[in-house]
Amino acid sequence: MPTIAAIATPKGNGGIGIVRLSGPRSKDLLSRSFLPQSSTFENFTPWRLQHGKILDSHDEPLDDVLVVFMPGPATYTGEDVAEVHCHGGWLILQTILQNFIRLGARQAEPGEFTKRAFLNNRMDLSQAEAVAELIAAPSRDAIRYSMNRMDGVFGRKIGELRENLENLRVQATAALDFPDDEVDAFSSSEFYNGIQNVLKSISSLLSGHKRANTMQHGVLVALAGAVNAGKSSMLNALCGKNRALVCDLPGTTRDFLEEWIQIEGLPIRLCDTAGLRSHNNADTVENMGMQKSREILEDADAILLLLDGAVLGKQDDMAAQPDEATAEILELAKNKPVVVVWNKSDIFSPKQPPTWLGDRPFFITSCETGHNLDILCKNIHDLLISGCGGIAESNGLAPNARQAIILEEAHEELESLLADMEAGQSLDLCLAHLDSACDRLGQIIGINSSAELLDRIFSSFCIGK
Repeated sequence: MPTIAAIATPKGNGGIGIVRLSGPRSKDLLSRSFLPQSSTFENFTPWRLQHGKILDSHDEPLDDVLVVFMPGPATYTGEDVAEVHCHGGWLILQTILQNFIRLGARQAEPGEFTKRAFLNNRMDLSQAEAVAELIAAPSRDAIRYSMNRMDGVFGRKIGELRENLENLRVQATAALDFPDDEVDAFSSSEFYNGIQNVLKSISSLLSGHKRANTMQHGVLVALAGAVNAGKSSMLNALCGKNRALVCDLPGTTRDFLEEWIQIEGLPIRLCDTAGLRSHNNADTVENMGMQKSREILEDADAILLLLDGAVLGKQDDMAAQPDEATAEILELAKNKPVVVVWNKSDIFSPKQPPTWLGDRPFFITSCETGHNLDILCKNIHDLLISGCGGIAESNGLAPNARQAIILEEAHEELESLLADMEAGQSLDLCLAHLDSACDRLGQIIGINSSAELLDRIFSSFCIGK
């Protein structure tokens, strides 16, 4: 393979930047670009940082650097690797990179370092995907989850299930090829039970997908309610900063605002929507904002429904039925979790929840004073976690979106196999489903993966990783 080079640190100026090489000419290209500080320097001691100057294309010193050479195969890529640790000015990094390319290296493609690690058997495909997930992890729990996947926990589990299926296939094939052999006689009941055990394991893995997806990508929580209910104030209070403009005039919010927060490690995308009210009282722009609010409510994972305590406290029938805006929001919510929040308790605090509330969670708060906001946050967290099947264990035994699709396909194949057996189909026909299930499990960890699939996966990585 050709030697590749890339800037391994984010674009922009910083204290330190890294240019990385990988391939058979890594040491040679580094030697031709490095002027050691020590007069006794003879060669690169593997895995040891060396101090000196890095040279530009005119062999003039460009920067004061530390360099390191790491011989394969015990490296990230499984190849010889070299790195230049320089000052993090973008021009410096680009100049170093271009000099390596001039000397014979090739610009690395996105994810090519990790792709080479996979091709050189330094990691399986599930571990490679975990690298990208770790870089994009939005929370501490997501980091722990990705780290465990990088350690190969998930890949080993998939490999174990695939091996179980392979063993069952060997037994069934031997029974078909040697029907009169009485040694290690084939038991159809044991074969059936073996398939069922793998099915249960796949179902268990799939049950963790939603939890893992929540950890990796967070949840969308929409702040909804009538105009002037305090949605923007709630956004500011939960974010801990003045993210949204707040005004006493109704209909101030015309477009939605988004802000990421974390509650007990759970990443939440808060969305402040335009308040709903009669079209007769709204102008064209506000109507457009309200329509966008309805679209967000349909996409949200959960809804924080705010009630205006200052207005409702003056109404005698406020407990009997929801106002027009609240009724519409509850209809749009359908089966989504809805947390009902009585805001402005500093002005009026109800003695009991509204009767129309049903079994929905209900909290009395004040964004002005901060009353009960900490309790509200704790309950939002618990509600969202329970909605995705409980707290996701950070042991890495949960598939990402691509892996979940493949596991579902393998699950369907094995279910079809059992159905065919129960219907009295011949064993040789049933084994076609087993072959397909084994093939799909192999796709998860990269066995017999097509070049197109690999290109699609690694093209989403950043350059330099």
